[in-house]
Amino acid sequence: MLRVVPSPSLVPDAVAERLELFLGRMRSESAEYGADAISFLDAAAGTLVGGKRLRARFCHSGWSSVARFLDRNAVEGEALWDLCAALEIFQSAALVHDDLIDNSDTRRGRPAAHRALERAHLEAGWTGDADSFGRASAILLGDLLVAWSDDLMEAGIADHPHAATVRAEYARMRRDVTTGQFLDIAEESAWSVNPGATHAERALRVVSLKSARYSIEQPLLLGASLAGADAGQLAALRRFGHPLGMAFQLRDDVLGVFGDAAVTGKPAGDDLREGKRTVLIALTREALDASPRNLLDELLGDAALTDGQVSSLQATIADSGALDRVEGMIADYAREADRALSGARLDNAAVSELRDLARAATVRSA
Repeated sequence: MLRVVPSPSLVPDAVAERLELFLGRMRSESAEYGADAISFLDAAAGTLVGGKRLRARFCHSGWSSVARFLDRNAVEGEALWDLCAALEIFQSAALVHDDLIDNSDTRRGRPAAHRALERAHLEAGWTGDADSFGRASAILLGDLLVAWSDDLMEAGIADHPHAATVRAEYARMRRDVTTGQFLDIAEESAWSVNPGATHAERALRVVSLKSARYSIEQPLLLGASLAGADAGQLAALRRFGHPLGMAFQLRDDVLGVFGDAAVTGKPAGDDLREGKRTVLIALTREALDASPRNLLDELLGDAALTDGQVSSLQATIADSGALDRVEGMIADYAREADRALSGARLDNAAVSELRDLARAATVRSA
């Protein structure tokens, strides 16, 4: 029996239940594929372990803000939990591909999916290049997770009265994040032929498409749409969700340079070694004279950066004033999001939950 979960603090438990049921069904339906395929499914399931369940929490709160405004006694149903779980599967797909694109070796303190698949190849004693196998398999693993996400979402909302609205928003989310991911990798090359004054604007576009929308704004809208939100309620949640998503990703960018590896689960300065052309880097370049700016460009993206070089780049960024400027942007976006909730036709308790989630998303160390 599916339990009723009245608080977003218990959302991870409800999502875990739906994921367990779904994965059990996938394993049963895939039994005929053989042992190697089952190990591939197990690898996909392994990517769903851990994480903050941020998107599920915002989806739940989006639903609650509308459903309990309309009916104080509204109860979560299986369609909501399947939607929340589908978002978490989609997040895993994005992370698998993201780690592959960025050549990241770790995720949440464990080997990234392509590295885990590489190790499985070696441990099995298979012939051929284990690295190539791991990378190719991770592409397919991410694709499988996207398919699973769609499968679970579609099954969950199949008979729901608001299925068409939810389906359209989910499709938009998939397109946005895929395009944003492309723009992210494109900027690592395109920055050199675009005026420096445009770099921050271009980086903010990546932030919006790759993260802000699908991390916070669209999960909110998906939950609210499932609850039958009207245009005004959706507009209020959009005005809240997008700036908060911007703040969330800018905090991620700061942690990607200055985060504690023991807390983030990724090496310190990982974004510097990956050559991420973030807002933080764009604002640093704006503040530097030609010589230190050229040195920054030369070092950024060098996978072999030493800890000393990372520390030097961290100091350059902080001393340029870029870190303070980004912290100011985070605060401004958070205030903009908070103002969007004032007077909105949303459930008061859910609005309080949204404000708590906003603080957790922007004031964090991982």
